[in-house]
Amino acid sequence: MSEPATPVTFPPAFLWGAATSAYQIEGAVREDGRTPSIWDTFSHTPGKTAGGENGDIANDHYHLYRDDVALMAELGLTAYRFSVSWSRVQPTGRGPAVQRGLDFYRRLVDELLSHNIKPALTLYHWDLPQELEDAGGWPERDTALRFAEYAQIVGEALGDRVEQWITLNEPWCSAFLGYGSGVHAPGRTDPEASLRAAHHLNLAHGLGTSALRTAMPARNSIAVSLNSSVVRPRSQDPADLVAVRRIDDLANGIFHGPMLHGAYPETLLADTSSVTDWSYVLDGDLSLINQPLDALGLNYYTPTLVGAAETALSGPRADGHGASDHSPWPGADDVMFHQTPGERTEMGWAIDPSGLHELIMRYTREAPGLPIHITENGAAYDDKPDPDGRVHDPERIAYLHGHLSAVRRAITDGADVRGYYLWSLMDNFEWAYGYDKRFGAVYVDYATQARTPKSSALWYGEAARTGALPSVNTTE
Repeated sequence: MSEPATPVTFPPAFLWGAATSAYQIEGAVREDGRTPSIWDTFSHTPGKTAGGENGDIANDHYHLYRDDVALMAELGLTAYRFSVSWSRVQPTGRGPAVQRGLDFYRRLVDELLSHNIKPALTLYHWDLPQELEDAGGWPERDTALRFAEYAQIVGEALGDRVEQWITLNEPWCSAFLGYGSGVHAPGRTDPEASLRAAHHLNLAHGLGTSALRTAMPARNSIAVSLNSSVVRPRSQDPADLVAVRRIDDLANGIFHGPMLHGAYPETLLADTSSVTDWSYVLDGDLSLINQPLDALGLNYYTPTLVGAAETALSGPRADGHGASDHSPWPGADDVMFHQTPGERTEMGWAIDPSGLHELIMRYTREAPGLPIHITENGAAYDDKPDPDGRVHDPERIAYLHGHLSAVRRAITDGADVRGYYLWSLMDNFEWAYGYDKRFGAVYVDYATQARTPKSSALWYGEAARTGALPSVNTTE
């Protein structure tokens, strides 16, 4: 990518953040009353994660959070997105809070604020308390009701100091990778259960939003983070265009339809009628889900390329979401996923900043007046320290430059983008991939827990301090 003729600059109030999630970094899984989540159970089940790795210790952020916040401040970050561990706050998913669990997040928030870093709190980043899964998990309506109680507890505890709130992170992954393909916790492979889970995640978002409204000052902002897909056709053949529409419904419409517009796409309901009758959508549910939002979080990594298949498919799909004989796309067994051409990250995901611009502009049109935050964007590379202990990652710098340039282009085109959260602040437990995939701007030596800012962290820090993108050739 050629360098712009003039520096790419951002609005003065633009938030320069990084993101993490509780199970991926905290460790301390048995301390201060915390009980297992579905990811504790899943990662301790043989064969479910690379090398049998788990988040028992992870980055030990539970004990090292002060050092991590100091590092954020040193880099110049102005915002930090983290998630709360539900089972640390409500060990059974029910009943009163464990104050020792809430106290950790109180301390973390106070530490962030003392360094002038704005906290952005995600209530749910995939770690359902195991007791709730034992009672049926997200396919059961009661889980959404329990989530609303949990949201109320956290909102009352932290709403006076945290202004940015996110109900759910990537509910698509929770529903379809957790209950459809089984590559994520809890590892179930039931197409109807995945659709039931999607609806009850939508309901949890709506009920949780309402609970937060009653628990917090009106000034606070409530959003949801969606990993909306940029779905493109293999060709302009009508059958390929139908394949795009079907995957778009399953990836995007199933969440932003009820959340933003109060309705599921009729085409989605028709396409999945052989899988479910949707009888679990009760009268009034769509109104409960369709709560006014203050912002929208978008997570983007790579576009999706699809086309119609000539015959029914079976076996693993090249959709970038992990290998499984079970599809995360209910009712779309005859859609073929194709590899997008171009350079790839260590995840095998094609690098295409134009997709981020396309995604932002789509939601600018679809939800006019709703501010947007890029709540996740980043890349995994095979990062290693050099003999001097430094970690150079020019590929990530180029990735960030391209995608941040796409964000600035969207702002120029009229999008109200308020902030960008790099995924991730530091290398961490990458779910079923274990510790093999390094997304961090900060290198973590898991044996010693030493943190080393990579070249990309220094580059991103300069962007945060100046509001302009440095040269992609910057390595120090």
